[in-house]
Amino acid sequence: MTELCYVYAVTRPFDGALPEGLAGVAGTPPRLLAHDGLLAVLGDVPADDFAEEPLRARLEDLDWLTSTARAHEAVIGALTAVTSPLPLRLATVCNDDGGVRRLLDSGRERFTRCLERLDGRVEWGVKAYAREAPDASRDDTTTSTGPKGPTGPTGPTGAPSGRDYLRQRLRQRNARSSILSEADTGSRLLHQELSRRAEDVRVHRLQDARLPGVPRGNVLNAAYLLPREQSEAFVEEVRRLGARSPGIRVELTGPWAPYSFADATDPAREGSEGR
Repeated sequence: MTELCYVYAVTRPFDGALPEGLAGVAGTPPRLLAHDGLLAVLGDVPADDFAEEPLRARLEDLDWLTSTARAHEAVIGALTAVTSPLPLRLATVCNDDGGVRRLLDSGRERFTRCLERLDGRVEWGVKAYAREAPDASRDDTTTSTGPKGPTGPTGPTGAPSGRDYLRQRLRQRNARSSILSEADTGSRLLHQELSRRAEDVRVHRLQDARLPGVPRGNVLNAAYLLPREQSEAFVEEVRRLGARSPGIRVELTGPWAPYSFADATDPAREGSEGR
């Protein structure tokens, strides 16, 4: 079977080793390739899945994509425990070891600059969500649907009171608006405080609650870069600020390799120069 080289990350040479039994993409263990002061972390993968044409089709398969992303992240996570890697984008593939060396050569200046900037740094992710808003599908009063459409609560004579029904709906909308406004204010204050403690910040697009498994009311989705040794203090600060913000629920993840702060102009993000 023809194999290609799947490149996870670029690092400087480091002491230590990756965990034994670590399985990467396609179930193969990662290996290291040293070249002129840089180190590529890569694995051998089948061309039947990772050559240009089949890969394009595979990337449309959500189950395959999820499995590949998890294996990719497992290798990056193991690397982060022993060094400060520069993660490459998912499915960065070269034809052979020679292609990996060409990738390192073509991006040497940019890889080196980014590794210097990220040395000893980790990324922490912070998401904030509005506290559960009133459910728009529920009312405090009973309604029914008949041939003439919805009818509201009944008045003293038993006749439907459309005015009372509309007032109830308006109160619900105002309550939801107030909760979201409070959450937005709380998330802004949280972000301002955390940004003061980070060396760099990236604000990502808010999560889409229409996607499976994504909670409603995402009002902040950000990444913070800071020295590894400051992580404990940062975690405590997130917890403290979260407890002081009644309008939001805060979710903290990390520490991660600094995905969000990798140089967007590195060759692996520009195309397949290394193939």
